[in-house]
Amino acid sequence: MDFKGKKIGFGLTGSHCTYADVFPQMEKLVELGAELVPVVSYTFKETDSKFGKAQDHMDRVKEITGREPIATIVDAEPLGPIEPLDAMILAPLTGNSMSRLANAITDSPVLMATKATIRNGNPVVIGVSTNDALGLNGVNLMRLMSTKLIYFVPFGQDDPIKKPNSMVSDMTLIPETVENALEYKQIQPVVIERNK
Repeated sequence: MDFKGKKIGFGLTGSHCTYADVFPQMEKLVELGAELVPVVSYTFKETDSKFGKAQDHMDRVKEITGREPIATIVDAEPLGPIEPLDAMILAPLTGNSMSRLANAITDSPVLMATKATIRNGNPVVIGVSTNDALGLNGVNLMRLMSTKLIYFVPFGQDDPIKKPNSMVSDMTLIPETVENALEYKQIQPVVIERNK
């Protein structure tokens, strides 16, 4: 894989438990030559959790990408006409943000950057992380799966016994999914068995 010359947005939302799986993939994309433009949700920017402090996560993203994360809707809007992206990654994408995206609600920097990328006719790659993909959010997941320009990092149930509705992408497949999406192809299979 060679992403030299590719400007790729990387949107992070509030699935705090998934950041440890996502940050190494950001590093890998940079190693493969991508110029990453980080965009974060308000939850990512402001929420401390047992998985770490928000400021530490912000600092890590800046360290990986060499750029201050975009953290307002106003700052994300130029990613459409002024600073277009070759692709936009949303990982992790929570069920909350997924439902908003599926229903065309643009109320966060990440969703604004996504809307701008779609407006430009470029691919959006989703790494899902939600406790209700097989519950109330199932309709939103299916709506996005059938939407032009949206591609999914393969995902599966992460704990079918204790959390039967929960599905999470295998974040190690982000680079390969992006490589395919840049050619407007969906990596297959999309639904996978997750290793415990």
